[in-house]
Amino acid sequence: MPANVFGPLPELYASPESAARLKLEAGGLPSWDLTPRQVCDLELLMNGGFSPLGGFLGEADYNGVVEEMRLADGTLWPMPVTLDVSQAFADKVAPGGDIALRDPEGVILAILSISDKWTPDKAREAEKVFGADDIAHPAVNYLHHKAGPVYLGGAITGIQQPVHYDFKARRDTPNELRAFFRKLGWRRIVAFQTRNPLHRAHQELTFRAAREAQANLLIHPVVGMTKPGDIDHFTRVRCYEAVLDQYPASTTALSLLNLAMRMGGPREAVWHGIIRRNHGCTHMIVGRDHAGPGKNSQGKNFYGPYDAQDLFRKHQDEIGVEMVDFKQMVYVQEKAQYEPRDEVAAGQTILDISGTELRRRLREGLDIPEWFSFPGVVAELRRTSPPRARQGFTLFFTGLSGSGKSTVANALMIKLMEMGGRPVTLLDGDLVRKHLSSELGFSKEHRDINIRRIGYVASEITKNGGIAICAPIAPYAATRRAVREEIEQFGAFVEVHVATSLEECEKRDRKGLYKLAREGKIKEFTGISDPYDVPEAPEVRLDTEGFDVDYCAQQVILKLENMGLIRA
Repeated sequence: MPANVFGPLPELYASPESAARLKLEAGGLPSWDLTPRQVCDLELLMNGGFSPLGGFLGEADYNGVVEEMRLADGTLWPMPVTLDVSQAFADKVAPGGDIALRDPEGVILAILSISDKWTPDKAREAEKVFGADDIAHPAVNYLHHKAGPVYLGGAITGIQQPVHYDFKARRDTPNELRAFFRKLGWRRIVAFQTRNPLHRAHQELTFRAAREAQANLLIHPVVGMTKPGDIDHFTRVRCYEAVLDQYPASTTALSLLNLAMRMGGPREAVWHGIIRRNHGCTHMIVGRDHAGPGKNSQGKNFYGPYDAQDLFRKHQDEIGVEMVDFKQMVYVQEKAQYEPRDEVAAGQTILDISGTELRRRLREGLDIPEWFSFPGVVAELRRTSPPRARQGFTLFFTGLSGSGKSTVANALMIKLMEMGGRPVTLLDGDLVRKHLSSELGFSKEHRDINIRRIGYVASEITKNGGIAICAPIAPYAATRRAVREEIEQFGAFVEVHVATSLEECEKRDRKGLYKLAREGKIKEFTGISDPYDVPEAPEVRLDTEGFDVDYCAQQVILKLENMGLIRA
């Protein structure tokens, strides 16, 4: 075990006097507004959570991490921690210069002294770090569709940590946790990494793991960025707090980790181990398919179930944290208690509720038995996840100009308003262009901005329990996916592809737009001079040719009923 695991860890913050001076000087520096992921990374760089890193990776360190999981000096480090920026910003700065790093509110958090600027090979990064250049992986999708094209590397001088207004008493820096462990006399600490609520099986698992390791337990959930679609961290933390009194007194602590997960499987497990070492832990529970992102584009898991454990075990001594294998705990009906799956005798009855089944029961307001979860946890989940017929959702129509999107969307709006129960808002493409995006043109950049604006408004409507009906052309699959991810944090996203053929759309063209596009008088016109990415797997695909509007709207209504979003 590293000798300094309980001692103070170097931080990257300037002294209060230097920070005050730097804050004044930073007003004259180029400024980069950090993305949410970059804010998480910067916080863990500054407070020592990413020790031994002294800043965002330079090119040599980045190449070593991508290829060999090692920094240029040979130190084990499995995950690139890079500052990606736009091409326009990169053109204004150069190695040797300083830039101010600001949070989304414009507050200066740190100064980056640029040592490197380069354009990475993102396909190589995806293949080496995540195992495949497949945008079904959330980190690969982020890499190609959200991250900037240029990386900046260099040392960080911290001015102040990001401000958190929530759960302040639960947020600890590595040094604060180390001091806490020293004060309580804890010498062996096993960390439990989680991004999900804790149920009875998790409580039993963590309790047994701590007992077997003869260690105290740190429940250390991630409250930064997790997998799209995960339960929000506010709900999860309330669930964790509801479980704390189920552990023996003075044996367990709860602390929040503002980490932006990459869902990187084996490499991520090693990364989590290093981060937990920095927080003063001596052991860590590594689960089956630890930090796995789910299925790839071929419907297979990205990583094998024990790949993460194998890689962690291989580097365990270097990580400085001992791995505790995740034991699958199951409820045995005859014993009325949880047991490790491999210890259940033949013929005994195992009861289980999968994540999918739990979501169904929450969605439909069905009973969740006490053997599965704690009443306090279920109560918190029901507060955030009411029955689906009371949740907000978004209907997102996409199709060529003239396909009938707006007509069907209008009919659907009337039908849903007739049913009542939730407010319905129509975000028609033409109306949005008039009221929200009047300054935008029709370049790819401007189309993306327009669709993202629609997605933002729809996400707010969905979050607040309403129904948003969107009817833009939305030609680009990557942008539609980004909007889906934003909305699915708050409710269902139902993509409706109005699959009217180009020939039929031209026949219906009352405005003469296709004719003008054919003549070259309208540039970048979808379907003629600009591509349309046909949705691969929409929730609904409508063929409007030969069918009236009422029939088409009814097909969507039937799908909504089938999904439990409305009740007949």
